[in-house]
Parts: sequence; structure tokens; C-alpha cells
Amino acid sequence: QVQLLESGGGSVDTGGSLMLSCVASGTKYTTSYMAWFRQTPGMEREGVATIDPDGTTTYADSVKGRFTISRDNAKSTLYLQMTNLKPEDTAMYYCAAIFSDQVDRLRPLIAVRGPWAWADFGSWGQGTQVTVSS
Repeated sequence: QVQLLESGGGSVDTGGSLMLSCVASGTKYTTSYMAWFRQTPGMEREGVATIDPDGTTTYADSVKGRFTISRDNAKSTLYLQMTNLKPEDTAMYYCAAIFSDQVDRLRPLIAVRGPWAWADFGSWGQGTQVTVSS
């Protein structure tokens, strides 16, 4: 079965940096749309950054200019470079992805509802905690 395994979380001071990684495994299909989400207790899940199969990226306004999403398709790996971290970035960070066998079915939904629309149909990792202290 599909597995997404995140790593790279930790505790840093304000202004620090972290690089998150997410490795996909357990499927013969290639990764397609991928994204990072975050959530804090009692709050709704928030989309942080997404990258489509062509490499087009979308960021939440709160992280633009500070975070960079990228992917290595050969390694089925997604990255999130986080710089100038702030206490409000403290959250559990989750990786999500859909695969090549799902794309045709979800492409119409993405076209209408935007680059985050596929997430409810995707596979998710267990999360990695990021804590930024002031």
C-alpha cells in the first residue's frame, strides 16, 4: 500500500530554517500532485504549498517568500525548504500526494476548484512536528 514518510521536523528559534522531506513508496504509479499541509491542535488543516506534475507551485500567502516546495521525481520525494521561520509556523506538517492512476479522474476537479482540490482524495503521511520558539 501507499506510504508517505515525512522527516526533517524539529525545534528551531525564530529566524531559523528547516528542510522537510517526504518519500513516497508502495505503489507502481508515479507521484503526481503533491503538497504540504499543516495543522495545529484545534485548528483546521491549512495548505502550505503544492506542486503539480509540471512543477507549477502554489503557496499560502503566509509562507510566500519564505518557503520553497520542490520535488525529485526520480526519488519520489517531495521537499519543503523553510526559512525565516516564525512562531506561527509551529504545527504538525503533513505530506499529501496523488498518483498517476488518479490524475485523469481528478483533473476536472482541480481545473474547477484549484490546485488544492485533490487533497481529500490523496494519500497522507503521519506528519512531522515543527516547533519555532520566540
